Amino acid sequence: MGFSLTDDLRQQYQSLFDTCVVDPAHSGDVDQVVAQIMPNQPRYHAVAGPLGIPWYVVALIHNLEASLNFSRHLHNGDPLTARTVHVPAGRPPAGHPPFTWEQSANDALRYMRMANLSDWSLPAILYRLEGFNGYGYQLRRPPINSPYLWSFSNHYTQGKFVADGRYDPKAVSDQCGCAVILFQMVQSGAVSFAAAAAVSPDGS
Repeated sequence: MGFSLTDDLRQQYQSLFDTCVVDPAHSGDVDQVVAQIMPNQPRYHAVAGPLGIPWYVVALIHNLEASLNFSRHLHNGDPLTARTVHVPAGRPPAGHPPFTWEQSANDALRYMRMANLSDWSLPAILYRLEGFNGYGYQLRRPPINSPYLWSFSNHYTQGKFVADGRYDPKAVSDQCGCAVILFQMVQSGAVSFAAAAAVSPDGS
């Protein structure tokens, strides 16, 4: 993914999650997203399971990229009636549109190198979720917490990439971050996961 999951970064992800507080002004929005996700758990698992990915990771990406719309590509929310136009463009490369959501999701997860990995500990999950959107926030100086993960929580205030490569320090994300949704799913008992897992051979 071009950005390593170091021990320090693992600790940072874990600490942020452990100290996460959902913004009270958006708590209803977060609960609504969780309520929309849960009935579709079997559909997410049908795609995620064969690739060795936790089902809720796919659900979290689906919310950020396509607002949980099953007529949109998991890659970026473009319509399934054609190949993707926005980055990454031209996906899936094989087959003919219209694509099923499952075809698109399978391609997106493989394209992002999320398939068949062994480390799905919490820090690894957050690392891969952030990577799906890009590590541009980590690379800023000083770095800021990615809204893709932390919007609607105490860990994010403002600053956002409003287009590919264009950062606006005053822009504020209007989407709930993946980590915040996951935090709420854990708090509600909808999701549980091991505190640690085996690291894959490449350390990713």
